[in-house]
Order: sequence, then C-alpha cells, then structure tokens
Amino acid sequence: MKATQKLHEFGQSIWLDNITRGLLASGTLQHYIQELSVTGLTSNPTIFDHAIKNSKDYDDAISQKLKEGKSGERLFFELAIEDLQKAADLFRPIHDRTDGVDGWVSLEVSPLLAKDIHARAGRPNLFIKIPGTKEGLPAIEEAIFSGIPINATLLFSRAQYVAAAEAYLRGIERRIAAGLNPNIGSVASLFVSRWDVAADKTAPEALYNRLGIAIAGQALESYRLLLSQPRWQRIFNEGARAQRLLWASTGTKDPKASDTLYIEALASPLTVNTMPEATLKAFADHGNIAEVPPDRPDEVIAKFAHAGINVDALQSQLLAEGVASFAKSWNDLLACIASKSGTLKAA
Repeated sequence: MKATQKLHEFGQSIWLDNITRGLLASGTLQHYIQELSVTGLTSNPTIFDHAIKNSKDYDDAISQKLKEGKSGERLFFELAIEDLQKAADLFRPIHDRTDGVDGWVSLEVSPLLAKDIHARAGRPNLFIKIPGTKEGLPAIEEAIFSGIPINATLLFSRAQYVAAAEAYLRGIERRIAAGLNPNIGSVASLFVSRWDVAADKTAPEALYNRLGIAIAGQALESYRLLLSQPRWQRIFNEGARAQRLLWASTGTKDPKASDTLYIEALASPLTVNTMPEATLKAFADHGNIAEVPPDRPDEVIAKFAHAGINVDALQSQLLAEGVASFAKSWNDLLACIASKSGTLKAA
C-alpha cells in the first residue's frame, strides 16, 4: 500500500497544490486521483503565471480569446475557469461520494469577485480563496452567508485561524437564522514552511524546521477544541459541517531536511494537506506516518522565545509579506498575460 493511501485511510485528505492545462490534458491529474489518493486541488495566481509563461499549452486558447476581443483579467479568468471546471469534474465523483466533504478545487480571486466567479464556474465543488486577514474576515462571513464555499487563506497563527473559523461560524449561524441550508463547505488554510524559512535565519541549528510544525500544532489544538464546543455542535445539529483545517506551504524548503517533513509531522484526521507535486511524489515513494507523538507546540515555541526570536513579530512579518505577495502575484500574472498576448498577436 502506498504511503498516500495510508495517509488517506488515516483520515487526512491529500490535495495537489498545482494546476496546469498540461496536467489535465495528459491524464496526470487523473493518475494522481486513481493511484496517489489525491482528492482535491488548490491553485493560485503564481501557479497560473508559471504555467502560462513556461509552456505553449495556453497559446491557442489565448489567441482565440484575443480574436473575441478579450484581454487582461477577463481573459485570465476564462482560462482559469476552464481549467478548474475540468479539474472539478474529475473530482466530482469524490465530492458526491463524500456528500461534499471532499473533492474540491480552489481558485484565488479578489473578494469583490467571489460571487460572480463562483457563479460563472458553475461547479458546486469550487472554493473561492479569500485571505483571512482583518480586512478579509467580513468578506468571508458574507460569502458564507451568501452560500459561496470559501477557502480562508493566508493564515499564519492560531489566533488568525480562530478568527477565520469564527467568521465562517457567523456566516453559518446567519444562514440558519434566515432559514437557509447551512451545509456550506469551507477550509481554513494555515501556512507552515514559511515560518521555518524566516525563523531559521536566526534560530540555533537545534531548532531548525521546528517552528512551522509547532505553530500548526497550536492551530490543530484550537481546531479540535472549537469543534467540541456547544456553539459549533449546535450548527452541526442543524445540518452544517466542520470547516476543515488545511495545511498549506508544506513543501520542504531546507535541502538538508526530509522532503516529506511536513507531511509526516502534520498527519491528522479531519484535516487537509495540499502538497506541491514534487512533495506528493516523494511522499508516495518513501513517506511514512509518524507513530510518535509530536513535541508539545507551546514548549517548542517557548524555546524560540528563549533563543531571542519574537514569534509574534515574526507572525506579523509573515502576514505582511503574504499580503504583499498576494498583490504582487496578481500583477505578475496580468503582466504575463499581457506579454503572452503581445507575442501571439505579433506572430
């Protein structure tokens, strides 16, 4: 039995953090579903930027849309929706079999476009990503209340995760009060490896690659606690489901560390791990689910504080960088679309 199947049977959903037209056309994604227990997919502007820039897979479609007078953001969303519709259709049997627990694909857009893009895609198993920042929380609540499944992204701490979970909960409670169906899917995406990239610049070697897992451990503790509380159990009694915790940024960045480090450390039931393609293959090849209990998160974080690392300040830095990266990725993608369009027009 492959390690990916063992992880799936352990109770964690394996999602792929990648989408390209080539991945779909070649049958590779279907292979990952059938052979590596992949049950969902996440995407972002950077993924599309690289795919469009580094292949010819999109050239014919871009040329056709240019002839139709489309350009810029409108052109991109048509490309992205086409890809995500195909991926969503591949995952639809999983979505139906699990009654909407699994089998999702995820697209990152501005909160202002969430309702329109979800409607245009026309797939029930599409998440719209909205950053779980202070400014994004009201948008998450409103989207959930409107019946739009949401991936609350850019989470870097337990406190941020709890705030995103509460935004989801408020949206569901409002639906119940309005007599609406409360069964609206959602995940909350906590970024992991970026913690270690930042902390290991100044941390002692004994603490390398430990902070991200500890931060995730704190969020997991809060996740389990929240789901056991009466307020959540009341919405479950009305037909709502849990907003699952999702581990993002789980590719190992340190070349000296195991390439399956974050997958093995974060195996936990009723969660999701979205993996880069290389990490998925590595885990399928030689991964293992840890049989020893992980270090206590608070104790590990205290060691970083003792070493002079201000974890709260680091979290603020990571969030600011994440928001800036979110904006930059869109600008880079639109520049890529403009460049590719110019090249194809001139050809």
